[in-house]
Amino acid sequence: MPAFSKILSLRAVGQVRHYSAAAQSQLRDILGQQLSAIKEAGTFKAERIITSSQSTQITVQGSEKRILNFCANNYLGLANNPEIVAYSQQLLERYGAGLSSVRFICGTQDIHKQLEQKIAQFHGREDTILYASCFDANAGIFEAILTPEDAVFSDELNHASIIDGIRLCKAKKQRYKHRDLADLEQQLRSSDARLKLIATDGVFSMDGNIAPLARIIELAKKYNALVFVDECHATGFFGATGRGTEEYDQVMGEVDIINSTLGKALGGASGGYTTGPAELISFLRQKSRPYLFSNTLPPAVVGVGLKVMDMLLSSSELSQRVQSNTQRFRDAMTKAGFTIAGENHPICPVMLGDARLASNFADQMLTRGIYVIGFSYPVVPQGKARIRVQISAAHTEEEIDRAVQAFIEVGRGLKVIK
Repeated sequence: MPAFSKILSLRAVGQVRHYSAAAQSQLRDILGQQLSAIKEAGTFKAERIITSSQSTQITVQGSEKRILNFCANNYLGLANNPEIVAYSQQLLERYGAGLSSVRFICGTQDIHKQLEQKIAQFHGREDTILYASCFDANAGIFEAILTPEDAVFSDELNHASIIDGIRLCKAKKQRYKHRDLADLEQQLRSSDARLKLIATDGVFSMDGNIAPLARIIELAKKYNALVFVDECHATGFFGATGRGTEEYDQVMGEVDIINSTLGKALGGASGGYTTGPAELISFLRQKSRPYLFSNTLPPAVVGVGLKVMDMLLSSSELSQRVQSNTQRFRDAMTKAGFTIAGENHPICPVMLGDARLASNFADQMLTRGIYVIGFSYPVVPQGKARIRVQISAAHTEEEIDRAVQAFIEVGRGLKVIK
């Protein structure tokens, strides 16, 4: 019997031990202890398994009963829109399942260029570059454009992808206090860097609060700095016509670099992008590692983005609907006695403080047919546990009222409100 065949037969009857059994056992012990500590702290994150499409009403594993979903980033309710799904299927049939390659070899189709042009048009920018995700877009920009002669100034509560992206670059890394313009100005004033880049989320996802973008831009002009904004929780639905934080703060066109996602409001599939000056986009195609070394977006996903862009370029009805739904929920919850963090944004954190309370609260909401998730450390700071509610344009007023009533029932039972 050949040696390879003999090994396979021995493995089949369980006679071959893993060559690094001792090291693997050590790893299991180390990780097992840490997992036990996470569970003991009440911060273990268990995934609920959805057995339906993403929508305002879903089913979960173990139950065929439909429940109301208030914890998705499906802000415009387009994740299972029939028109979008049908168009995506058309492109799947015409262009295939995927490109099996990176963009600069043989992974670019005409539809990729069309989507980039539509995104640039939507934001009023010169050009756009697509990535597999906005995490990749954030990982790919700082290292590409910043050198040791440069400096980046990052809000302390920026998304993990921005933090990780900044870690990869060789620029001087400075962190300013959350939305603290005095701290930012002091750091800008004392910097002698060649390029100064201010990096901030447009909307901070855990708190639903908004970067003071107009004032950040004023400081950037004063100290000759560039402004980078991650708009993942703003693009498509925030601002009067869904153009994001720029529009909300009345500074359209004044941000230098915008990164955002196709995986939240813009159809809920996947993909991210950078949009901005033509020279920047061209340079990223030459130097950005996640772009150069990752497969291009599959045609069906591009189809989702194309159809959503067409919808948003022709109407702002959905963004206006999510804004009115948000106001209805926030007003009713505040009136009931809950503390709702953030500003007038569809991210509506119901502040509870204690991690176990947040987890228990979410479980009890599920028994009432409302799907929400408790967030606790390390996702949010110690003592800042919460239920993060996210409102969609697809929620009806009756569904929002049902959710509020369930919050009131559970809140009274757990003595969160009177």
